[in-house]
Amino acid sequence: MASTTTKIGHGLAKVLGIDLHYRNETGSERITRGESVFSVTSADTYVEEEPTAMDWLREVTPSGRDIVNYLVRLFPFLNWITRYNLQWLIGDLVAGITVGAVVVPQSMAYAKLAQLPPEFGLYSSFMGVLLYWFFATSKDITIGPVAVLSTVTGNVVLSAEKKLHDVPRDIIASSLAIIAGSIVLFLGLARLGWIVDLITLAAISAFMTGSAINIAVGQVPTMMGITGFSTREATYKVAINILKHLGRSDLNAAIGLTALAMLYIIRGVCTYLGKRYPSRQKTFFFISTLRTAFVILLYILISYLVNRSHKANGTKPKFATLGKVPRGFQHARVPHITTDIISAFASELPSTVIVLLIEHISISKSFGRVNNYTIDPSQELVAIGVTNVLGPFLGAYPATGSFSRTAIKSKAGVRTPFAGVITAIVVLLAIYALPAMFWYIPNAALAGVIIHAVGDLITPPNTVYQFWRISPLEVPIFFAGVFVTIFSSIENGIYTTISVSAALWIFRAFKAKGRFLGRAKIHSVIGDHLLDRSDEAKEDKPFNPRKKSPSENEDSVRNVFLPIDHNDGSNPQIQLEDPYPGIFIYRFSEGFNYPNANHYLDELVATIFKKTRRTNPATYGRPGDRPWNDPGPRRGKEVDPTDERPTLKSIILDFSSVNNVDITSIQNLIDVRNQLDRYAAPDTVDWHFCNINNRWTKRALAAAGFGYYTPEPEGSEIHRWKPIFSVADMGGSLSATTEAEEREIRHAAALAAKHDLEHTTHPAAGRSASQSSSSEDLDHQLGASKAYHGYGNQKQQRIVVVQGLNRPLFHVDITAALNSALANAQRKSH
Repeated sequence: MASTTTKIGHGLAKVLGIDLHYRNETGSERITRGESVFSVTSADTYVEEEPTAMDWLREVTPSGRDIVNYLVRLFPFLNWITRYNLQWLIGDLVAGITVGAVVVPQSMAYAKLAQLPPEFGLYSSFMGVLLYWFFATSKDITIGPVAVLSTVTGNVVLSAEKKLHDVPRDIIASSLAIIAGSIVLFLGLARLGWIVDLITLAAISAFMTGSAINIAVGQVPTMMGITGFSTREATYKVAINILKHLGRSDLNAAIGLTALAMLYIIRGVCTYLGKRYPSRQKTFFFISTLRTAFVILLYILISYLVNRSHKANGTKPKFATLGKVPRGFQHARVPHITTDIISAFASELPSTVIVLLIEHISISKSFGRVNNYTIDPSQELVAIGVTNVLGPFLGAYPATGSFSRTAIKSKAGVRTPFAGVITAIVVLLAIYALPAMFWYIPNAALAGVIIHAVGDLITPPNTVYQFWRISPLEVPIFFAGVFVTIFSSIENGIYTTISVSAALWIFRAFKAKGRFLGRAKIHSVIGDHLLDRSDEAKEDKPFNPRKKSPSENEDSVRNVFLPIDHNDGSNPQIQLEDPYPGIFIYRFSEGFNYPNANHYLDELVATIFKKTRRTNPATYGRPGDRPWNDPGPRRGKEVDPTDERPTLKSIILDFSSVNNVDITSIQNLIDVRNQLDRYAAPDTVDWHFCNINNRWTKRALAAAGFGYYTPEPEGSEIHRWKPIFSVADMGGSLSATTEAEEREIRHAAALAAKHDLEHTTHPAAGRSASQSSSSEDLDHQLGASKAYHGYGNQKQQRIVVVQGLNRPLFHVDITAALNSALANAQRKSH
């Protein structure tokens, strides 16, 4: 009896004029399109239920346990901190101290890229490594100032400074960090980390390469001591000005060039010696890692010897030095953010957020795969967001994951994210103990450090060649991003690569090309020996009850379905045709949604019209009845009587690449079905679907009238359609039930023949339900068939249908769909 809710719903539908039976599906109370002669109540084995809106709500509504898990996942360190041990601590100490020795000089150099005093780089690196470990899902990442993001920040600061004349640069940078960090934090808390996947590897590589070239060229004037022009212009203009003013080089060039050369020499020698003496490879690695600190210390010593008198007298040093760095956190404060400040950099905010995301997520994913663990992109966004929101309270500017420091940390043997705390201690000691020494750091040496660091970000030619081998269309995108960055700006380069990559994806989605499939018989070959069933039968091997029987193994001779045009790379010598005259198998390549639905179906219809003929050539009584786009033969000529093309019978759609459908794609499918029904009249076209992976896709197709047969038109001869279902062993061939039965067979010789007979006749019984004659009652067949009820007298049901009996035209694979189409092809006209 219907529930009160159902009655209310039906009554409301009647008032609103909603036809609840519009689908005319199997089990409907009326004889309409698609109904078979059996009802769903008689198919008691398995009737597939459609998902409902309430099912969807239950799936997406978080439970209490989900909320608790969400809160726990916000602090991943709780999973490992209680098992922290001495061995982990030793690895973290080594890695943390190593990274700390690198991050101190780098962070001060990068602060200059951000147009800020060097101490702000120290503040940013301290807060980055100190806060990250609470939220980290990567043990390798080191958050702090990076070259590209510092350059972007510097551009934002200079741009906003023109609009805000009385606002200090560090306030603008801190405000940018908080706003960008808040956006990223929201994305992370909302678990939208997947949004980073919209940015392709080609776009990331172009961004990194173009930015590295931009930064390196911009640091050459500082390294060479060249002045008199702006280094914030487009890269090509800076390069031209460097060549123009090369004669202005001074003593800074000696410091910068030798520092840069020394960095490359130390790395090259250590790499060579590490390969030459593998047993000492770790030692050479640490020497190479600390080359930045060594070079800076060396030139601090040189600068001290040369410039100490100038510092004492307050005169200009012989070569430019870093200058005074205040001790401690002199800029700790509550950030001052106003709407005017936000408005001043609002247009540059998207590029800042993109850089925050790109560099960190791409690096963390890469090192996670290398070191055999998986990161949570959404949680990483939380970590970046919290770092940038809280960092400005101590004076930090925008920070994200660093490629060079992450690589060093990984190779140094880091064990847990707690290594960041060790690095924070090193930075803290530098902030309070070393400011007096920082005065002597040569600017040219820092410029050399920056150029050396960003050089590793340039994509090598071999990688570009690999891009070309994998996807030639993305190589122009890569070069477009690099060229735009060089001839315009880093921000425009980011937008270019992302926009062009999105356009390429949209083009591929709209122009997705399906494939018509043909059937080919293949054989399995071992060495030079062709296997067939007779060979298997000749094998004389002892019976193993745990091993599958030959009949349960994959057939050595079997049918496969390949694209007829061989565009998948299959051997074109294989002659492929449609599996049966008038039956077509069509496979979608990239989903089936509104962008590509028309493109797919236009190709489908065009090919069908080309390979088949109209079922009734005399459909149009007079020439004037014909449509303008199908005018027929010339006046005085009849339809070609020698046309031997078959009539259209069935269409099989392979949905293996389709996850979801939408209203537009389904409506287009309905229109094509109606068009082809008129083309095949007085017959109708059977639409078979296979490899459907989503219950909602089945619901959408069923709602449009697909999944069950169309009845014969009134007045035509009645031909009973033959349902063919796929069945499976419910327990599996290696289940305990099967093994017990085989053991019983071996020990009860008297019953062996009987059991063998049941096993061998069962498939035939299953086929009897699908190959029944049109004169028998289908309800009785389904009720009596062993294929849907088990092994007759056995108490345990072993065989069940895979798909629901109420959807006879939804099939488990192409073979099942083709068998069903072939079984009913005789009902059609020839």
